[in-house]
Amino acid sequence: MVLGADPGTLDPHFTSLSPAFEVDRFLYDSLLAVNEKGDLVPNLAQKWEGDTGKATFTLRKDITCSDGTALKASDVAANISFVGDPKNESSRIGVFVPPGTTATGDDAAGTVTVTAAQPSAFLIRQVAGLQIVCPKGMQSRDQLKQGAVGTGMFTMTEAVPNDHYTLTRRKDYAWGPGEWKTDQRGLPDKVVIKIVTNETTAANLVMSGGANAVQLVGPDKQRLQGQKLFQRDATAMLGELWFNQKAGNPTANLEIRKALTQALDLKQLSLVVTGNTGKPANGLIPDGMGACKGDTLTGNLPAHDEAAAKTALGGQKIAVTLLYTSSAGPGMQAAAELMQKVWSGIGVDVTVKGVSETEIGTVVVGGQGSWTAALIPLNASLPSEIVPFLSGPSAPDGTNFSSIQNPQYDALVKEAAAMNGTDGCAKWAEAEKALFQRVDVVPFANSVAPAFGKGATFELSGGNIWPSSIRMVG
Repeated sequence: MVLGADPGTLDPHFTSLSPAFEVDRFLYDSLLAVNEKGDLVPNLAQKWEGDTGKATFTLRKDITCSDGTALKASDVAANISFVGDPKNESSRIGVFVPPGTTATGDDAAGTVTVTAAQPSAFLIRQVAGLQIVCPKGMQSRDQLKQGAVGTGMFTMTEAVPNDHYTLTRRKDYAWGPGEWKTDQRGLPDKVVIKIVTNETTAANLVMSGGANAVQLVGPDKQRLQGQKLFQRDATAMLGELWFNQKAGNPTANLEIRKALTQALDLKQLSLVVTGNTGKPANGLIPDGMGACKGDTLTGNLPAHDEAAAKTALGGQKIAVTLLYTSSAGPGMQAAAELMQKVWSGIGVDVTVKGVSETEIGTVVVGGQGSWTAALIPLNASLPSEIVPFLSGPSAPDGTNFSSIQNPQYDALVKEAAAMNGTDGCAKWAEAEKALFQRVDVVPFANSVAPAFGKGATFELSGGNIWPSSIRMVG
C-alpha cells in the first residue's frame, strides 16, 4: 500500500496528520467503526446508547492487546479521560473527545460510561472514533512514536521513516468491525506501507505490480482508470484556504482577507487544484461524508472582482507567505502559483512554499513557523470535529492554528452542541456561514480521490482504505 507522505509520530493521541491516522487504523481499534455506507457498526464495543451528555458502551469479550494482556473497560475509560483532560494537550481533544469529558469503566460488567462536561451533539460518534491505546502504551508513550501497543488487527514489525512501515497480522485477532468472522479468506498476513511522495511514481508502482493499493488525487489517476483496476472513490476536501489571523499578520485584518479572497476566481481555482476532475466545495464537509448536508458556502463569501479587490487594498504594501501541502498532487502547486499570480496583480508581494505533512504539523498546526496564508485541506465527517481548529486557543497552546476569533460562530456552536445528532444540523449550518462571512476559512474544491487495487480489493471508510476489508485476490 502506498502513502503519499510519512506519518511522523504514530501516537494516535498526539497527531493530527491524516497519514498517521491511516497507519494507526491498522494498529489500533476504536469503540465503534464506520462502514463504507457511513453507518456505525460494532468494533471494540458490541452495544451502545446515549445522548448529548452521557454515553455507555458495552465491550465485546476476550479482547486482547498486542502484548497479550486483556483489554479492560477501565483501560478504555483511561484513554477517554486522558484525551479529554486539557492539561495532557492531546491533539485529539475536541476532535474525538470533547474537552472536560471523563469516563469510568466497570471491568466486571465490561461497560464504559462517558460523561461530557458540556453538551456534545455527536458524543457517541466522537468518542467511538478514538483509537484506544493499551495500558503499557499509556504508561510509556515513547514506544508509540514508531510502534504501537493496541488492539488492532496488525502489529508494527519494522518502521523506517520516509521509506516504509511493515505490519504483521495478529493470528489471535478474533474481534473486529461489524459481524466479524475469524475464518475469512484473503486477509493479508503482512502489509507493507511504502512512502512515495511522487504520485507518478506511486501509480507506476501499482501498474508494475510493485504495490497493491494507492489513493491518488492528481492526473495520474486517469492512467490507472484506463487499466480497469479495482476502484473505490472517496470525496474529500482538497482546496481550502486558511488565513493566519495571529496579531502582526496582515490577514488578521478582515478587510484584507476579504480583498484577497475577492481577487480569486474560486471556480477556476477548483478546476486547477483538482486537475478538472473534482467539483466546487459547498461547505466545510463534502456531501456524502458527514451527518449534515446542504450548501453553506454560496452567497457567503465575497464575489469575484479583481478590480474591486485592488481598490480595497488601496495601495497598501502587503507581503504574503503562501504555504501549500506538497503531498496533495501537482494541482496544489499549480493552484498556489495561480494565486501568487493573481495576488501579485493587485499589488501583493507573494512568496509561495510547498511544505510536507510533517512541516504542516510543526510550522502551521504546531505554531512553530511564520506564514500568512495556507492551502491545507482539513477533512472531517462531523461539524463538531473541526470546532477546535476554528475556535479556542491558538497554536502552540491549542489546535486553532489560524487564530480564528469569531464570537458568532462560537455562540452558534454552543447552541448546536446542545442538540442531539442531526437535530442540530440547521444550527451547525448557521455556524459555518458565520465563518465564511468573516472569511475565516475558504473551502473551494472537493476532490474525487479514487483508491485503486491490483491483486487486492477493499472498501473505504471515512475516505481511507478500511484495513479489515482488504482481501488479496488473483
